[in-house]
Amino acid sequence: MMKKVMYYIAISIDNFICWLDADVSGFVGEGNGISQYLVDLKEFETVIMGRKTYEFGYDFGLKPGQPAYPHMVHYIFSKSLSFENKHEKVHVLTDYETEKIRELKETSKTHIYLCGGGIFAGWLLEQKFIDVLKVKLNPLLLGDGIRLFGNSKQGYKLNLTETQSYDHGLVFNTYDILYN
Repeated sequence: MMKKVMYYIAISIDNFICWLDADVSGFVGEGNGISQYLVDLKEFETVIMGRKTYEFGYDFGLKPGQPAYPHMVHYIFSKSLSFENKHEKVHVLTDYETEKIRELKETSKTHIYLCGGGIFAGWLLEQKFIDVLKVKLNPLLLGDGIRLFGNSKQGYKLNLTETQSYDHGLVFNTYDILYN
């Protein structure tokens, strides 16, 4: 059975994933919703992300070439990222390769965690590769920042499959993306 790509991401009420400078202050960072998110991450063995999302981890102690999520195999899509010393679970793909995404969907033992970021997610949406959108809706208005799907203007209907409410006004909404 082909696995699904799940874009599991924190957003503000006005659909930004962070401020323009990648600052996420103001987003809920504690409570039972964050605990649930950390439990949910254990269900994935494969993570895909763009370069800026990977490098965002440097601010939290991630060393270049190391996995951000030790139990997952990482596929980082970047035209410019390279490492002198790279962990065996970290792979850099220099092109946004549709064939690699198809291969991952066919070979992964679990669904695939799309960690971000907005530009990469926008490209995946335009290619119809994101199957599930799970947003951690934060009680916050940013006014400006990095959009959920970067510069993509593509629109699709969504089917709400689950809603969960947590401490501090955090709400998780899970949607199937309806491409037809």
